[in-house]
Amino acid sequence: MKGPKLVSLAWRNLWRQKRRTLLTLASIAFGGFLAVMMTAMQDQSFSDFIDTAARLGAGHVTIQHPEHLDKPTLTRTVAATDAKRATAESDRDVIRAVDRTSGQMMLATASDSYGAFFVAYDPELENKATMRFTEGLVAGKLFATSDDDGIILGTILAQNLDAKLGDKIVFTLTDRKGEIVSGMKRLSGIVTTGATSTDAALALLPIDAVRSVVGYDEHESTQVAIFLGDGRRSIKVARRIDAKIGPEAAVLTWDQLQPEIKAFVAMKIGGGRVMEIIIAVLVAAGIFNTIFMSVLERTREFGIMRALGYTPGQLFALVMSESAWLAAMGLVAACVVTAWPYYYLHGTGIDMTEMYAQQGAAIDISGVGMDPILRIGIFPENALAIALAIVGATMLAGVYPAWKAGRVNPIDAIKLV
Repeated sequence: MKGPKLVSLAWRNLWRQKRRTLLTLASIAFGGFLAVMMTAMQDQSFSDFIDTAARLGAGHVTIQHPEHLDKPTLTRTVAATDAKRATAESDRDVIRAVDRTSGQMMLATASDSYGAFFVAYDPELENKATMRFTEGLVAGKLFATSDDDGIILGTILAQNLDAKLGDKIVFTLTDRKGEIVSGMKRLSGIVTTGATSTDAALALLPIDAVRSVVGYDEHESTQVAIFLGDGRRSIKVARRIDAKIGPEAAVLTWDQLQPEIKAFVAMKIGGGRVMEIIIAVLVAAGIFNTIFMSVLERTREFGIMRALGYTPGQLFALVMSESAWLAAMGLVAACVVTAWPYYYLHGTGIDMTEMYAQQGAAIDISGVGMDPILRIGIFPENALAIALAIVGATMLAGVYPAWKAGRVNPIDAIKLV
């Protein structure tokens, strides 16, 4: 029998047991739905989480002094940052590169004093795609220029210092030579990031104002923060930029600067992959059971077909064609079942603000706040992998039953009642 006739015969065979076929398709669709939703939730949430960490920190890729990672002091700087930014922005995957200087300082008011982590930036270079802090302004105003007169504090830090807008804030830090220097600014703004630990320690300053205090040149800072359209390309981008920059500076990726976030994301993704494998095994077992029972029930039929001249290869192809029909219909069913929930959760999402509020504090990991709006979005390559896994698992589940069908002895099978 020719191939097309085997395919049509396989289609008819599937619908001889409609209930069993429909239940099998339902299991494939449900398994595909779970796989897509779990993967899409991970892809979107961790992609957003990494982007947020980059915007709160030093970018997806960072150019800094070779020793700054081990000894992060203001004495280890990067010179000619304007040229390095131009080099970075020439890369096809880079959307923006900015100067930043960060470190530790002591803040003091008439009421109290606290240690803080400061970030000095150029507001003329930054935007919402690079600076997450600017989105959380709750009082006052943001800097307009790189030598603006003001300081911005996290909400909890401002409360601890009992500082109000316009109050004097004295800051103390070490300069480029390691000497202790001081400056004074008036509180011009208060921001919230959604991360308790960050809001309790964050201070923002205009970068040129800090340069004048610590003795930096015009184009000198501790870091050049580089931002990408897709954070997953950070390793490749870092390698390309490093080849252009040379040994005078180190080019690092976000996970090298924030290994605790890398470990958290890897742990969560690993757990999700284990669950996806379990789902795949359960779905494949159900498909195998359906096809295998169908073959056992038709043993006598296969014996007659062998007696009529069908070869073992043709019977094998017949059962595999049934598996192929199940795979194709199951894939379509999975798409239909998944389409509306995915569309809703991708666009609207689920507002979990109230649940976070019941926790008594914001949810944050290593100083990075979690977005209270849960949305999903799957990377194209992961969607393709799930589709291939559905087809592959269905086809694989049919291999042994198909081999069993091809091995039927016509004489023994015809004797069966």
